[in-house]
Amino acid sequence: MLLIFACAVYAYRINAKRPSDDPKKKDFHLGAIFLAPFTWPFFLFAFVFIFVIRALFYGVFLILFTIALVAIRKPFLFLWLDRIATYIGNRLLEANTLLIRIAFGDWERDPQAI
Repeated sequence: MLLIFACAVYAYRINAKRPSDDPKKKDFHLGAIFLAPFTWPFFLFAFVFIFVIRALFYGVFLILFTIALVAIRKPFLFLWLDRIATYIGNRLLEANTLLIRIAFGDWERDPQAI
């Protein structure tokens, strides 16, 4: 606990010495130093718990992805992505064509207007 307290005091002092216009300077409360020895076990437990949960999710994802590659042979994902990309692309092309026609006129119907 003494080591945690010393780290908190050291970080507070380093932060206090930074100029006020430094973007790394934070507005720490002085009481945060005295809470550090009591809160670090909770943070340590939370970080370990989150790490274990993420590792389990990653493992489940790897297993399910492998099963999906073997079991599902129909490329429905690529067909869906193709349909979505075509839809978005068509909307963008329509909007950009409208903007060009508003700004420069209709060149296809009146080529002498250039």
